[in-house]
Amino acid sequence: MTIRARSEQLADALLAPVRPANAFEETVGRLLQLIRLGVFEPGESIPPERELAVRLGVSRDTVREAIKALADAGFLVSKRGRYGGTFLTDVLPAPGAVDHTGGPAGDDDEPVTRADLDDVLRLREILEAGAARMAAGRTFSATEREALWTRLTDIRDATDDDYRRLDSRLHLAIAEAAGAPSLVGLVADNRMRINRLLDRIPQLEPNITHSDEQHEAIVIAILTGDPAGAADAMRAHIEGTATLLHGFLD
Repeated sequence: MTIRARSEQLADALLAPVRPANAFEETVGRLLQLIRLGVFEPGESIPPERELAVRLGVSRDTVREAIKALADAGFLVSKRGRYGGTFLTDVLPAPGAVDHTGGPAGDDDEPVTRADLDDVLRLREILEAGAARMAAGRTFSATEREALWTRLTDIRDATDDDYRRLDSRLHLAIAEAAGAPSLVGLVADNRMRINRLLDRIPQLEPNITHSDEQHEAIVIAILTGDPAGAADAMRAHIEGTATLLHGFLD
């Protein structure tokens, strides 16, 4: 069996359909897995968009957005012409070697281990999915409802520079809405750790758009008194972020 045939065989095993709730994030993560595990060599082509879309069970637009995101981050390059396609770059970025602008990370950045990621992300799910569930079980005054909705609308109009701050503020507002004051400090501490990790990966526009949709689903579930729906929506949101962090930093 040739090296290329072995690569394709491994790709067949790894390119299973993704979960639709986070299709873009999981497509990026699945492609990064192929790259990180060495299924394809630097300079080698990956399967075409149409084939990836079928294997992953997503639209070609989703695949195209994922490829563009990874090209912007320095993992892939597209070539036109008779021998065109999408190829791994000759020199791949090291894990955690890009920041939110897609440039090099600081020289003083500590390596991120899988244990670090698992710890912060599992704690986030416990804290924030629980906060959303508790918040949805409370009765809000008109002022409290307006305040939470304002946090949501603020993030919709955020610039790239303001997005992380306003995103954090919305999540802290949800923790506050749970009605347990000490929870806010715990979420804030965890959010600082999350933000330091997010600053080390590219800020992807399709992910921002998807996150905004998820934020709205979370807030609507809270304000309509749906604890299970609020927790599920928050969990799906957190899983999308976790997929990207593991993909870029593992």
